[in-house]
Amino acid sequence: MLDGFSAETLARMQFAFTVSFHIIFPAFSIGLASFLAVLNGMWLWTRDRTYLTLFDYWKKIFAVAFGMGVVSGIVMSYQFGTNWSVFSDKAGPVVGPLMAYEVLSAFFLEAGFLGIMLFGRDRVGEKLHMFATGMVAFGTLLSATWILSVNSWMHTPAGYSVNDVGQFAPEDWWAIVFNPSFPYRLIHMVLAAYLTTALVVGGVGAIHLLRDRTDPEARRMFSMAMWMAALVTPLQIFAGDLHGLNTLEYQPAKVMAMEGHYVSYPDGAPLILFGIPNPDEKRIDYAVQIPYASSLILKHRLDAPLDGLDTIPDDEEPPLAIVFYSFRIMVGLGFAMLGLGGWSLWARWRGQLFETRWLHRAAVLMGPTGFVAVLAGWITTEVGRQPYTVYGLLRTGDSLAPIDAPAVAASLIAFIIVYFFIFGAGTFYILRMMNKRPATPKLGLRDGPIRTAGVTPASQIERDVVPGK
Repeated sequence: MLDGFSAETLARMQFAFTVSFHIIFPAFSIGLASFLAVLNGMWLWTRDRTYLTLFDYWKKIFAVAFGMGVVSGIVMSYQFGTNWSVFSDKAGPVVGPLMAYEVLSAFFLEAGFLGIMLFGRDRVGEKLHMFATGMVAFGTLLSATWILSVNSWMHTPAGYSVNDVGQFAPEDWWAIVFNPSFPYRLIHMVLAAYLTTALVVGGVGAIHLLRDRTDPEARRMFSMAMWMAALVTPLQIFAGDLHGLNTLEYQPAKVMAMEGHYVSYPDGAPLILFGIPNPDEKRIDYAVQIPYASSLILKHRLDAPLDGLDTIPDDEEPPLAIVFYSFRIMVGLGFAMLGLGGWSLWARWRGQLFETRWLHRAAVLMGPTGFVAVLAGWITTEVGRQPYTVYGLLRTGDSLAPIDAPAVAASLIAFIIVYFFIFGAGTFYILRMMNKRPATPKLGLRDGPIRTAGVTPASQIERDVVPGK
């Protein structure tokens, strides 16, 4: 089925497949952990049981999503040794410690407090429970910080030297961690995670409002989600623009592919809204464009010159078509989110936020679009870096382990089968939980940890020891 593909292509397909599955779960859990911290804090502050009901509802969904994210991440990391051992050898002195910091400082933090957050409210007291919830939220953000630092260094390497055996040796850890693209990528990804979660929460709230517009939990979570969509989407568009300007400075070929600029424009470049890339003729067919708008956005002048891919050697060009389309999907969905947020503000101002049925239907349709936008943005970023793993320094073809194509093909097929079965079942289970009202007593997840065989429950011990119990 995969005959004709090289080992490099298959290894790239495998990593792309696994990382695409993995990234949607952290993107959801980062935002959802912070949402849970807000809900718990609001419950302690107001004693409004609606917040407590929503916390208990979403914490169970978070537990399942967190578990799937952990499993998919562990599987993905093994590929550095099996498929990309040369990359691991050359970039390991820089990449390895950063990934270890993520495990030691972030994953252990969130995993260590996760049990207390899920099951500890009545066992440790509300203050410690709130602290644990905050630590889980902080841990997810810290985990994203380390991983995005690693990824950003691969795009804009800094603070390194090359030793005698061709490895990237760390010289300045501050420069490595806070490399030129890291702040922009971190802000852009964290805001994307918050928007992704807000759209899911808003979509779930809208489903229950369509069934019963008086449902207090549905009204509360829909209102909170729409506030997030309305306020964060403009910030995300602004952050994305800054990230694009940073990319133009350090990775101009990626921006050329994003914009669809096969040729240079010495007197101002158009903004190509839509079109069909034609790599053979080096042009965009059927282009719908706005004259000079690309120069205005990227250089803030209508007549500013912009280079095209004709200034880049053919063997250093990223695949334009993939980057061109994925970038437009991400931007298009971003403006759709802006429209949803603006519509919700209009309905709120008119006092019709919980009565506007078409707004609720739109929120349901927009529910999964955050994941699509995250994947499209990730594809834009990673494919746009090609043909390098460490930009400008280590090519993808030179990063591959000495493996045969049939072996990679077999493992890729196994991944596809297992992933769709396991994560498909997990996603179906999450959707079933979301389909139930927040006030449903049981969502399928136990309210306490499963006890090991032979361990007597605390309630039974109390009855045996205390007379009359």
